[in-house]
Amino acid sequence: MTAKKRPQTIHFVSLGCPKNRVDTEVMLGVSDQAGYLLVEDPAQAEVIVVNTCGFIESAKQESIDTILALSDMKRTGNCKRLVVAGCLSQRYPEAVASGMPEVDHILGSSDMLELGRVLRDGSAAPRMLVGNPADYIFKLSDPRRLSMARHSAYVKIAEGCSRRCSFCAIPSFRGKLRSRPIADVVAEVQRLTEQGTVEINLISQDTISYGRDLGGEADLSALCEALVAIDGLRWLRLFYLYPDELPDRLVSLLAEGGKLVPYVDMPFQHATDAMLKRMRRGYRSERQRAIVERLRERVPGLCMRTAFIVGHPGERGEDFKALCDFVRWGRFDHVGVFRYSPEDGTHSFDLDSPVDDGVTSERIDALMRIQREISRDRLASFIGREIDVLVEGVSDESEFLLQGRHAGQAPEVDGVVLLTDDSAMPGEIRRARVTQAADYDLVASLAPMAESERRRPVRAKRGHGRSRLPIVR
Repeated sequence: MTAKKRPQTIHFVSLGCPKNRVDTEVMLGVSDQAGYLLVEDPAQAEVIVVNTCGFIESAKQESIDTILALSDMKRTGNCKRLVVAGCLSQRYPEAVASGMPEVDHILGSSDMLELGRVLRDGSAAPRMLVGNPADYIFKLSDPRRLSMARHSAYVKIAEGCSRRCSFCAIPSFRGKLRSRPIADVVAEVQRLTEQGTVEINLISQDTISYGRDLGGEADLSALCEALVAIDGLRWLRLFYLYPDELPDRLVSLLAEGGKLVPYVDMPFQHATDAMLKRMRRGYRSERQRAIVERLRERVPGLCMRTAFIVGHPGERGEDFKALCDFVRWGRFDHVGVFRYSPEDGTHSFDLDSPVDDGVTSERIDALMRIQREISRDRLASFIGREIDVLVEGVSDESEFLLQGRHAGQAPEVDGVVLLTDDSAMPGEIRRARVTQAADYDLVASLAPMAESERRRPVRAKRGHGRSRLPIVR
């Protein structure tokens, strides 16, 4: 009797944004098809795949450091092949090839399926497998294995970006906007909900522009209307909305209080006409205020996330003061503050009037202090209220608490709701009464369930909770 062959082992590291995570999940699917066994410990892996980020300098450095650290596994572990994929290798393929001889195969940001060639052919596969990013967009027939807990998933609805913001290099290595057909997205979400997913987060580089390249009536509003009709879907959330004038159909969907949660992720980047012009954002500051006012007026329970770049060339003291005033005025629920990164090939790279690094650091700290106070005040208003919470599992804070999120908290980037009860299952959406609030998190107790609604509870103990595949981020 022939002994069964031991499967080869593989380890993934996914760096950067949720869009990169979806790409990693495609490569996970490819490795499943090739019969590889996913392992958590890189020392046990015969193949290691690093899906890199190349957006800004700090992300590039993190990618390089990660690659070099894992290359040691070829000496101290079982690694036979080190594969580098993603934005860094798409943007700098020759530099990666010449500067990192430890890397055996190089895939670009749209070459996830080429991993199958590497796993099948081994050392016979070409070292350089970086293609044209405009040649690929994810489709339902592509393999994909979720790396997060089953109840929540990202769905990529488009790839690339056709805008020309002065600070951003993404179009140069991700290509122009390419939207998936509505039917393909709907079919993927249907499949996910049939497998137990209750929360879908729509992502792309430029979500508001979805469908503009398809012609006809395909747009974000039509896509959302099709998705909210899917049985089993409970929450639908939109990420990365450029500050265009939002269609009335979309605002109405956000306001209905149905499956499309009242959560708007809209990076404004700055607040003055002078800086928006330097950043080539294509609009003036009054549009930003008008959008916020319209959404606050139309959408009950609106939760807004935004992001700003501090230290962009030409940012004067009065520009930064106006930015602080805008944040105080907007009272956003979540704010990301990023240090300007000079990126070769962008318009901003050649601009004059750079901002001193020390000044930039001071401004970032000042802006985050303002936002921390706003967040604390906004969360304090939840005390005593009942909210729906998507239970994720055992808390990161304590094995005796559960952890979840309300509709205004997106996965991985926002705060959480700590639950003082353990009578809930991961993936359930439960009513809870808020009892405490901190700077970014809430504490709540679960409301009793009717007997007919009860399922066998999960007791909080180690080993349970937000199950994830062993992908390091």
